[in-house]
Parts: sequence; C-alpha cells; structure tokens
Amino acid sequence: MMRRFCDGLPRRDLLRVGAAGLFGTGFTLPGLLAGRARTAAASGTPAARAQSLIYIVLQGGLSTIDTFDMKPNAPREFAGEFAPAATSVPGIRICEHLPGIAQQMHHISLIRSFGHKSSDHNAADHYMQTGYFPRAGFNPNLVPNNQYPTFGSIMVRTLGPRGSVPPFICLPKFPHSAGPAYLGPAAAPFTIEADPSSPQFSVPDVLPPLEIDAARLGNRHQLLLEVDRFQRSAEATANANASAMASFRSRAFDLMTSQAAKQSFDIAAEPVALRDEYGRNTLGQSCLMARRLVEAGVRCVMVEHANWDTHDNNFRSLKSELLPKLDAALGTLFRDLNDRGLLDSTLVLVSGEFGRTPRINKNAGRDHWGNSFTVLLGGGGIGGGRVIGSSDARAERPAESPHGPEDLAATLCRNLGINPSEELLTPEGRPVKIVNDGRVIEGLL
Repeated sequence: MMRRFCDGLPRRDLLRVGAAGLFGTGFTLPGLLAGRARTAAASGTPAARAQSLIYIVLQGGLSTIDTFDMKPNAPREFAGEFAPAATSVPGIRICEHLPGIAQQMHHISLIRSFGHKSSDHNAADHYMQTGYFPRAGFNPNLVPNNQYPTFGSIMVRTLGPRGSVPPFICLPKFPHSAGPAYLGPAAAPFTIEADPSSPQFSVPDVLPPLEIDAARLGNRHQLLLEVDRFQRSAEATANANASAMASFRSRAFDLMTSQAAKQSFDIAAEPVALRDEYGRNTLGQSCLMARRLVEAGVRCVMVEHANWDTHDNNFRSLKSELLPKLDAALGTLFRDLNDRGLLDSTLVLVSGEFGRTPRINKNAGRDHWGNSFTVLLGGGGIGGGRVIGSSDARAERPAESPHGPEDLAATLCRNLGINPSEELLTPEGRPVKIVNDGRVIEGLL
C-alpha cells in the first residue's frame, strides 16, 4: 500500500533501484557503476573536510519547538508539554526526552534560525534535499518529484565512488525527492528496499537469496553472457553507451558475489549489545547500517524515517514512539562514529522537510510550518556544541542570522570539497549551478 501524508498525495516508495533485477534495465546497479569515471573538479573547489554524508530524513516534519528549540517561557498553547534539559554543552538545552543526544551535544550543532517558504510536503521535501525551490510546472506525483539532483547524486557526479560499493545508497526506502534529475541514471541512488531491523534482512540485487547456490548463480551469469553475445552488435548501434554496459554488468556481478560486499551489508555481524543500543527498530538499525556503509566507502547514505507528521496527539506520539527511537539512534550514531575515528570524515545531517506550527491545534497536534525550524548537523568539519542563530519568543520566525536550504547546500558542498559554483550540464546542454545563491554558514565550520 502506498503511504500517504495528510495532503492526500501518494508518498510512493518507487524508483526501486534494482527493481528490474540486477541485470535488468533502468536504475540498476550496473547503471550506478557506469558513472564511476568523473572529470576533475573545477578550479575554486574547497578542500574537503568530509568524505561521506549521512542524511537522516524525518519525513513528515519534526516538531523542533518540542525538541531542539524549546520555548518554556512562551504561553502554554505554544510551549507544549515537555521541559528542556541540560546537555554536555553548558548553556545548550534540548528536550528532556532526548538524553542520549544530549550526551553527544559537544559533537552536534543546531541551526535554530532555519526556515523556508513552503509548508507543503512535496515542495519542501524537494527544497531541503536539493537546495532548489521547485520551479513552475513542478509535479509532486512524479517519482522522484525532483527537478534538480539531490545531494547524494551531486556527490556521485562530482566526487565519484570510494571503493567497490555504490557511492549513493538510500535505506530502507527511497526518499521522495532523492533522484538524480538531469544527471541521469548513473547518479541515481541504490535503494536497499529492505528493513535492516528484520531478522530476514537481505539486500536485493547485491546478496543473492540464500536458496540460490553459487553454481546456479554462475549458470545465470553464463546465460547472460550468451544473450549479450547475440545482442552486442545491435546494442552498440542503437546506443553509444551500450558497448560499455557489459563491463559494468560484469562488475556488478563481481560486487554481488564478493566477500567485501557481503561484509558491508551484513548487519548481523555487529555485536548484539551495539545493535541494542542503536535500537531494534527501523530507524536504529538503519543508522547502524549507515555507519557500516560509510565505513565501507559509500559517499552518501540517506536514511528515510516516516510518521513525523504529527497533526494529532503530537506529544503522545513523540514521547511514546518517535523520540525514544530518534534518541537511541542518533546518540549512538555520533558516539559510534567518534569511537571508530569516522566522525571527522563523516558529515551527519538531520532534518524534516519543515517544522511544526508553534501554536498547538485543537487535536493536541501541530501542523506544517516551514517558516522557522531547527536543523541538526555534526561531524565532517562541523564544529560541535554550537547554536547558530535563534528564533523569536514563540519560534514563529527566525530572529537573527536566518538561513535556508540554499545556505545548507552551500555548507555541505564546502565541507565535502565540492565547488558550489560549478555548473553541471543537462542532457540539452543547459548549465545549472550546483548551488543557487547560497552562502556558507561560517559559524558551523
């Protein structure tokens, strides 16, 4: 069943990379491997402070007035039910129900003056994941619903892969705006399409089903070679890139059968105690898998987590269900990355597509609010224990140092060693800047 948000539009879990099978057509693993060769970055590219990005997308919109930018002195209908609590950084207080994140605040910075001009799920989703506000003609029913490439696809295009794993991976599902747009299939994400918290977890198109032994898999590979032998001439004539596809398919097969790939995706190899600390749920195990993937060389991991659209019973949902999972997953992720020496090279970004309304509605919930919310970042050259800007007394608007998605995109590029002014070409030859008029948030560096 397709998941729907309150606007009634389908939030399809489509663009299933590999849905056509490992050796099929469309956005498959061979297509991803076909994009490995990249041109050198243009002059003016900043020195990289991070090698990888973990982007945790809280689909539906996190209520940051109840978590990272609390207003205890505001009237009750704004302040809500939760109390602020101390963190590892004197002077920074966050929600009492986030003790694990509070202990890691010295690794984390908060942009409390963040906001943008959309309170619509689809447009805001696209804006946050690309740095571009949708232009006229935007169709939210398209999957992906992006006119511009997401950060992960930009990383694929400009930085290329590290190691033998795909450079851009989404899990457990495909975030609605995480497509490559004009960059094409070579910059598309590989979507795991499986819940890493499941006891039966496996990765389609990378790990063969347990019931298929090596001999049968080898026979299928041989059959593919025979088919290719008859089609090679026609493909080469019809498509200038077709002659290269056989080699990429072969490399995909090598990845599928390699011990290194199996180890990267084998979350069961993690200590039981650590898996418990992350949380035995989709968000917790996805964050653990994200750590494993950046450790293996993945450039960008997008973790999609849904159900943050808290129009009804906001406080009950947060306290009993959403915040305990977020706290365990994020608190453990930052500690684990730091313990393994990965935090300096891994930039972590956490945000919904917008925040929630400062005023509580009649259903004890909060509605969409793009005007002002908080974005969380850490690692990868981001200074920890910092607060950038502030919102007004009721978190209705930024009060100082306002920032938006363009600035976030420029900052990510700065730390990842990407020139934000570089122009990439559409298939028609039209140049498009990676970042449009964004400014680096210097206070984070």
